[in-house]
Amino acid sequence: MSLSEEIKTKAREIGFDAVGIAPAEMGARERARLAGFVEGGEHGEMAWMADTLERRSHPKALWSEARSVIVLAANYGPDHDPMANLAQRDRGNISVYARHRDYHDLIKKRLKRLARWLQETHGREPSGDVKVFVDTAPVMEKPLAAQAGVGWQGKHSNLVSRAHGSWLFLGEVFTTLDLAPDAPEADHCGSCRACLDICPTAAFPRPYQLDARRCISYLTIEHKGHIPEEFLEAIGNRIYGCDDCLAVCPWNKFASATEELAFVARADLTLPLLTELAELNDAGFRARFSGSPIKRIGRDRFVRNVTIALGNSGDPSALPLLERLTRDHSELVRAMAVWAMERLVHRP
Repeated sequence: MSLSEEIKTKAREIGFDAVGIAPAEMGARERARLAGFVEGGEHGEMAWMADTLERRSHPKALWSEARSVIVLAANYGPDHDPMANLAQRDRGNISVYARHRDYHDLIKKRLKRLARWLQETHGREPSGDVKVFVDTAPVMEKPLAAQAGVGWQGKHSNLVSRAHGSWLFLGEVFTTLDLAPDAPEADHCGSCRACLDICPTAAFPRPYQLDARRCISYLTIEHKGHIPEEFLEAIGNRIYGCDDCLAVCPWNKFASATEELAFVARADLTLPLLTELAELNDAGFRARFSGSPIKRIGRDRFVRNVTIALGNSGDPSALPLLERLTRDHSELVRAMAVWAMERLVHRP
């Protein structure tokens, strides 16, 4: 068995659902796409994209000695169609990836296990050093995953897998070992436009290009200020992220629900009542979202999102609660409470 095959066998034993190997290189097309994304301002307030542009644009810029990248993937597929959640207007719709514990913790532990095994068994070989990365590091994960044959970048710019559809968490082990690479995965989108056409805010100016400034995931998670009024109605009941472009992909017919218990949705994060979430103070927010990726945006931004969803709920019984929120300590919440009350009073 070759070293590459040994690595793949061990990775699956550790718990990864897909694994591939790519050279520590990045194609000119991918680098140009990244540069254009930043130069055009389509990264919005994500200043770290511009700050890390050089390191992000090439694996060797992150670690000059790297020769190969082992790309690992874990399936987090939901047990139902997330699009059905949009009809539950009195409840908060949380992106599938955030309905359980923060995936970074589990993925990084497994990456370290694989890296440790690789060093213990092959570290004596020439240049046997390793480094592990998850998506908090400046790594172009999706292009690397495509090069490694794990999937391809669809027209929504996210990774798509023939075996797992849209639902994969990614991580990487960079190594100085010169490993046999896998064949890159071909693009299987064909003429399909489902992901582009479903977007509620028209966040794709063209196939394979995202304008984050119009993306509901960006607006509800990364955007720190007031969300532009033109997007408020389109947000619907989405209070943290958006799965529309992922969920409609036809390749999800081959996807399966995750078997990893750590990725199974928590009951209290599956369509929670908006009125319940709007009442959270800072301490209540921290307690409710302990261990969840939602915690990082803080109470004020989260309740801002919840207040928008209340305005879109069509439920006039929320008016007394919204009236109280007009006196909230957060300007973000107060402004959205005024908007939400106006929308409920004059709802179509």
